[in-house]
Amino acid sequence: MTGTVWLDGSLVDWDDARVHVSAHGLHYGIGFFEGVRCHGTPQGPAIFRLTDHLRRLARSAATYLVKLPYTVEDLAEACRAVVRANGLTEAYLRPIVFLGAGESPLTAPYQVAVLASADGPLAGGAKQDGVQAKVASFQRMPSQVLPPAAKATGQYLNSYLAQMEALTSGYDEAIMLNTEGQVTDGWAHNLFVVRDGELRTPHLASGALEGVVRDTVLTLAREAGLPARADVLVRTDLYHADECFLTGTAAGIVPVLGVDRRPVGGGKVGPLTQQLATAYADLTSGRNTAHAAWRELVG
Repeated sequence: MTGTVWLDGSLVDWDDARVHVSAHGLHYGIGFFEGVRCHGTPQGPAIFRLTDHLRRLARSAATYLVKLPYTVEDLAEACRAVVRANGLTEAYLRPIVFLGAGESPLTAPYQVAVLASADGPLAGGAKQDGVQAKVASFQRMPSQVLPPAAKATGQYLNSYLAQMEALTSGYDEAIMLNTEGQVTDGWAHNLFVVRDGELRTPHLASGALEGVVRDTVLTLAREAGLPARADVLVRTDLYHADECFLTGTAAGIVPVLGVDRRPVGGGKVGPLTQQLATAYADLTSGRNTAHAAWRELVG
């Protein structure tokens, strides 16, 4: 990797963006992060719903009684600066706040970095032609153990276990249930099903993350006149769905062709999935000029 990174208020070369091995974020998994996409639009590079992402970053930190060292506005400019400095148009950005070095993890200062790359973190890229999913035996941690509403670094060990189980079992993606058997989301994605023309996604109270793309898809569906709602879903709702897909900033909209070896919708990409994927791509690229405030120009 080469390029420029924003670290604690300054742009630095990639090789100089270093953190000491004594940083408590490394030892204890204490940190908060976001994944954000920049897209080429007719007006120039634009970061999709950047402010919404950074507001969620602030909420994640506040859940752990942490105040960000920089304002949302400061971090938004840091993201734009990194895109400009690296000469990028299509980019994946990773703003991350983590506990730095110090005598105690309860008193050490927080550090902040913003990284940008032309590709996202998913090895091999997103699978737009569809994936096979497995309901993992590892369950989503309950809210009385860790708050699933926060995108905190250490919490993703829970998702990592589920995804590694899926991969080593011959599947592409993991789907997670909560301790009551309700569907929460994928290991790093939100989840939707379609049944009899209605779009449904797990309720936040089930443990699903309040995803930015999730909210965007719900908005697009309602604007297209498609019935859409958050609901309590169980495993058989996945098996009996006419369509199923995953959503996330890194992945976009990914069709699920089967769950636990049971074909979904005949094992083909469904029409509503394709319709929403096209609508999402048109919106982020500016081909659809609606929701202009969501496309925050780099300048």
